[in-house]
Amino acid sequence: MRSILLILCGGLIAIGAVLGVRALPDRASASAAATPDKAALGKAIRDYLIANPEVLVEAMQELERKQDSQRDTQAVKAILEHREGLLNDPETPTTGNPNGDVTIVEFSDYQCPYCKRAHAAVKSVLAADGKVRLVFKDLPILGEPSRIAALAALASRAQNKHLALHNALMEFNGKLDRDKIMEIAGSVGLDVAQLQKDMEDPKLKAIIERNMELAQALGVRGTPAFVIGKQFVPGAVDAGTLRQMIADARKG
Repeated sequence: MRSILLILCGGLIAIGAVLGVRALPDRASASAAATPDKAALGKAIRDYLIANPEVLVEAMQELERKQDSQRDTQAVKAILEHREGLLNDPETPTTGNPNGDVTIVEFSDYQCPYCKRAHAAVKSVLAADGKVRLVFKDLPILGEPSRIAALAALASRAQNKHLALHNALMEFNGKLDRDKIMEIAGSVGLDVAQLQKDMEDPKLKAIIERNMELAQALGVRGTPAFVIGKQFVPGAVDAGTLRQMIADARKG
């Protein structure tokens, strides 16, 4: 919001100049004439913006461009600085080809509808390309059910059922709570009693905390978010976009 106001203030100053409102020569005259000049300037600006609302749209678009550029610069730097944590955390679940020439790092939340949309694209790309490795970074930002689902998914590795539970949770379109998560876990063959014990392991909470720190370093503002090669991609992507980004990563 502060950035928006700064952009608008710059534009309003320019508008004031165009409309012929000039600074007064000294403090005494400024004090005497401040009220009428402020009122005139305010009315002129208001009239101008009402007649030209596209100015506000242009200001917002410029702000978004600047924010995107800053985010991308921050992300590229963070990818280089945190490469090991992104790609090679031994306690982070992975799938695909362990020796793949391209790695996709995905930050996701099991309650996020955009993550569920992107899941289908990621799944199809991995099925078609045998040289891609996928790293799962659980980022439970949508409440307690998200946290429980993330812990369950991480704990399911002990029973070699992570991918099965991940897919089932992502493909479930209803409301999640602990009971539903345990029901889904049981449906993919997990020993639910053992799973709940394994979910208490403090190492799992530490994994999530590391994911949160990585997300903050990258400038992740929501889920899903992807790192592919040196590229940071916020938001849901389709299969075509993923394939192109994988191709770009292979080119170096």
